[in-house]
Amino acid sequence: FCDSVNGLFFLWPGHLDSILSVLDSLFLPPERKRFYQNVSISQGEGGFEINLDHRKLKTPHAKLFTVPSEALAIAVATEWDSQKDTIKFYTMHLTTLCNTALDNPTQRNKTQLIGAAVKFLETDTVCYRVEEPAALAELQKNEWDPIVAWAEKRYNVAIGSSTSILGPNIPASTKETFVSHLASYNMWALQGIEYVITQLKSLILSMGLIDRHITVEKAVLLSRLEEEYQIQRWGNVEWAHDYDLCELRARAAAGTLFVHLCSESSTVKHKLLQD
Repeated sequence: FCDSVNGLFFLWPGHLDSILSVLDSLFLPPERKRFYQNVSISQGEGGFEINLDHRKLKTPHAKLFTVPSEALAIAVATEWDSQKDTIKFYTMHLTTLCNTALDNPTQRNKTQLIGAAVKFLETDTVCYRVEEPAALAELQKNEWDPIVAWAEKRYNVAIGSSTSILGPNIPASTKETFVSHLASYNMWALQGIEYVITQLKSLILSMGLIDRHITVEKAVLLSRLEEEYQIQRWGNVEWAHDYDLCELRARAAAGTLFVHLCSESSTVKHKLLQD
């Protein structure tokens, strides 16, 4: 996974995802036999709650699982209701995001969440370009330039791109504009935005997705552009590629849906999912 030079260890980028996958498998909750028959939602003092039969769902930190939006509650309840004989926690991305928002394990406030999101601009995937090979450089220009141009026009900012290892020099005014924009979101939505950014490794792609300018499939493709180029050139382990692609799409879609549902103010009449 890494090479040693003068006693220092260097992790090659191509191996990072493999290591993260191993770590994910170690820390994911184990699968559990389904222990409930019916899933429903109800409105409490703090928001909407999830009921598994007659038991109220709680977070890993034992807090009452309460969400601010009825639509989000129904979406989470659907995750629980769709589990078959075994509860596969690693497929329940909306539940995981709600747990993070409720427990706030890193104890960050709104300013810190916004700062972490905007910091991604400094290493944004679509801003880092190559000079060689020429075919990849041309592909990056054709595929990434339009989304960068969209973001610059949409937010009235300068972003640019660079082939330097240091990346582009993002103006302070651009960062301030994104800070101001992100401040319009509530804490729950910001958790979702940061989640999408982490998946795509790009603030620009994430905002394009959340603003409905691009689809999930397009956002994921653009975030994996170099990897897809290498696969087309050298081939791949088909099942592994397909699995990674589907997983990334699922996480990006869940994060985007979470952002919108956390901003949803309308109510949905039918609370009971199952008779």
